[in-house]
Amino acid sequence: MTKYQNKYRIESIRLPNYDYSQPGAYFITICTHNKIHYFGEITNGKMQLNKFGKIVEEEWLKTPMIRPDMNLILDEYIIMPNHFHSIIIINENEINTRRGTMHCASTNCVSTTNCVSTNQFGRQSKNLGSIVRGFKSACTKQINILRPATIPPIWQRNYYEHIIRNEKSLSEIRNYIQNNPLNWEHDEYYIHS
Repeated sequence: MTKYQNKYRIESIRLPNYDYSQPGAYFITICTHNKIHYFGEITNGKMQLNKFGKIVEEEWLKTPMIRPDMNLILDEYIIMPNHFHSIIIINENEINTRRGTMHCASTNCVSTTNCVSTNQFGRQSKNLGSIVRGFKSACTKQINILRPATIPPIWQRNYYEHIIRNEKSLSEIRNYIQNNPLNWEHDEYYIHS
């Protein structure tokens, strides 16, 4: 954290000068606040969603319908007790074409090599961050209808993303997501409840 005008601010974990509205495949991880097990439990290597986990799944599956102008494809995903993993693909669309972003990759994957970003911290909508913000907000709204308002927040403040650069990486990440429940006790987000 750095100080700005006598206040601490949290540094961005995003790739500097990268336009996250650009066509490509992105691996995202969103954790719950303090890694609280909100979404269910792992039983015999399978995720058993509770009512909150089912809300998360419903809201995620609505994402392409809510944002049809972004031309999204939801790839592999898994809801775990205290986090969510997904691959989301942003295809070429009127928004990123109008912004002048450069499509730099093969199908479904993106390369940051030789890419020129046109988004210099301007309008931050219709991109990966806006998708995640909208998703987290919708989940929180629906879950808060079912739980007391005094309970801590659902989500941690930020999210993690990885730009998928090639088909090999895409395949490895799909495999990781599919096997996440089987490897739960060895997962970096595992906290015994």
